[in-house]
Amino acid sequence: MAITKSAKKAIRQSAKRKEQNIAYKDKIKSLVKEARTLVLAKKSAEAKNLLPEIYKVLDKAAKVGVIKKNNASRRKSRLTKLIERH
Repeated sequence: MAITKSAKKAIRQSAKRKEQNIAYKDKIKSLVKEARTLVLAKKSAEAKNLLPEIYKVLDKAAKVGVIKKNNASRRKSRLTKLIERH
């Protein structure tokens, strides 16, 4: 257990950051899953409409450090390619 005041604050900070990081990751996962199900259901137009929102969330997550920049780029690329093919 933390003893010093600064150690206690560090625990609070890391808990708060963990919550925020999980929120970003959950949002990414839910949007990507939704897009993939739309593609499987042959609703490519609706999936294309979802792309800007997915890009926004991925870019923001990369900006704040939840995922790395190239990870966001790779995900956007693969998802776009998937939607364009169907």
